[in-house]
Amino acid sequence: MPTTERRVWQPRLDGYGNRADRSSFVYEAYVPDPITALHIGLPQSVASVVVEAEHAVSDLQLETAFAGLEVLSRLLLRSESVASSRIEGLRLSQRRLAEALLSPADAEAAASEVVGNIEAMQAAVDLGASRADISAEEIKALHQILLRNSRDSHIAGKIRDEQNWIGGSDHSPRGAEFIPPAEYRVPALLDDLASYLNLADSSAIVQAAVAHAQFETIHPFADGNGRVGRALIHVVFRRRGLSTRFAPPISVVLAANGSRYVQGLTAYRSGDLAEWCRFFAAVVIDAASRARTLAADLTVLQEEWLEQAKRPRADSTAARLIAAIPAQPILDAKTVAAMLSVSEVAARNALNALEEASVLRPVSFGKKRFRAWEAPTLIVLLDNFEWSMAEDTKGNRQRPSPSPRP
Repeated sequence: MPTTERRVWQPRLDGYGNRADRSSFVYEAYVPDPITALHIGLPQSVASVVVEAEHAVSDLQLETAFAGLEVLSRLLLRSESVASSRIEGLRLSQRRLAEALLSPADAEAAASEVVGNIEAMQAAVDLGASRADISAEEIKALHQILLRNSRDSHIAGKIRDEQNWIGGSDHSPRGAEFIPPAEYRVPALLDDLASYLNLADSSAIVQAAVAHAQFETIHPFADGNGRVGRALIHVVFRRRGLSTRFAPPISVVLAANGSRYVQGLTAYRSGDLAEWCRFFAAVVIDAASRARTLAADLTVLQEEWLEQAKRPRADSTAARLIAAIPAQPILDAKTVAAMLSVSEVAARNALNALEEASVLRPVSFGKKRFRAWEAPTLIVLLDNFEWSMAEDTKGNRQRPSPSPRP
């Protein structure tokens, strides 16, 4: 059974915080059980939802209507990354993200962090696809990719060496809502989690749910835990052969259910694995449904673009560009030439043709006023998709991320 460990808080000499924060006190740090040998027995009602979630993700991979949407996989993973970042307070529009992807040198700090999350998500999918044994080093590598170009690059890939906590004061764990295990316990717990990721003796949905909740409970890093923890979901899904083509945008749903997300993690830590698995499976079902909605909306939008462009030949650069635009909502001639394996002259001609058809419009950004074209209707579609349930979280400041010791 999980336990707690009594620890003594020793304030720093620099005196940050109020008088209470600057005084010593005893607190209880959570000590989770290892999960490699975890026995999972779920009631039938929960097991049924888990099976439904498995079918929802599997059916998504087999959807023949998506056959022509080669860009859908990348689009879903990008939406997943944006939403995962938003859960941690990093709010970024699709336009700002597209600018950062096209011209990283002009990206501001928040945009660079979201780009790092996209790269970490892709690395998680690649890790799952490799089928190689996973160790703590692979998990640390995901964290390194996430933060390597951020202002926290000095902690990228490094396990924390201090206590952290959720809620309460920014300067001490006094009044915290949850205090993860002591820093000296983290290496062994992370090794145990990695060993669990290598198993295949339970449902992939349950395995992903447990792995994510355990990682969130351990919180092995000083920052970036939530984003890495959600990336691990996709390691499991790809490794177990559940999401071979399309990653369901789970973070989009979690971002819209912040309070229930935190309640689910709390249930897991209190030993109610069934309640956490029920919630997680329901999130997966919703995410698969949202992926279908995005694919359908994208198909309609591309059909509208083709009509606006007067139905160019299927093998023309303009038609091929319409198919490729969702992968990069803001483009320049050099990017299009590389994407379609055509000359920059041909790429520029196609961009000009789609500008004339009102599919694209010219934009400039960055210190050097970068010349490019954007697909405004696509940007609106993606923003609406990722914020479709944002009203559910109004006024909800609670999130499953700890405050690091300052």
